Amino acid sequence: MAYRRVPFQVDEWFHCYNRGIDKRTVFESEDDSERFLQLLYLANSEEKLHLADISLTTDEIMWHERGAPLVSVGAYCLMPNHFHLMLKEIRENGITQFMRKLGTAYTMYFNLRHERTGNLFLKPFRSRHVDSDRYFQHVVNYIHCNPAERIDAGWKEGRINSMNRLERELRAYRYSSFPDYVGNRRPISAILSDDVRETYRHVPARKMLKEAHAYYRDLTFAL
Repeated sequence: MAYRRVPFQVDEWFHCYNRGIDKRTVFESEDDSERFLQLLYLANSEEKLHLADISLTTDEIMWHERGAPLVSVGAYCLMPNHFHLMLKEIRENGITQFMRKLGTAYTMYFNLRHERTGNLFLKPFRSRHVDSDRYFQHVVNYIHCNPAERIDAGWKEGRINSMNRLERELRAYRYSSFPDYVGNRRPISAILSDDVRETYRHVPARKMLKEAHAYYRDLTFAL
């Protein structure tokens, strides 16, 4: 097993992220992204993952009884060639089990759908310990603003052409938990843990974006 600078610990938050091998696209269509959302919910369970459970729509799956969760999910964002997750271990070895189930199930789906073989994601996945409430909010903002540079090309250089447009499009971006944080009601909010939904719902969107913009310029992750 690969060495981690900070081993996973129960009741501690970790920023977990991974990308496609050779930086390849891992979400090639909306169907791919929807399947990953479905697995974010269904793989977070002590029970064995049954593919028959994925015969429903994504929204229908969110009402599916999945069993006791392995982790708390605090935030997420899918990008074409990588993804970010904020995870808290709530049982011993929970993060490792969840990430293994998630990666294996999605790779099996992707390889079958796109007629390929072999690993899809880098191994092992990357992780960083989130050791304070302040750092938690910084990383959540970073995760949620990953799509920003696709919306506004000047984002990383400190230029924002239209904060209104940026906020509007991030609110509409389905494959991130940003809409849940700013008060949107949607079935896929069930991916997030109950305590997170209660604590962080209705966060002022503009405040999040301004804080993220200031922080994003100084933070570089190995993706």
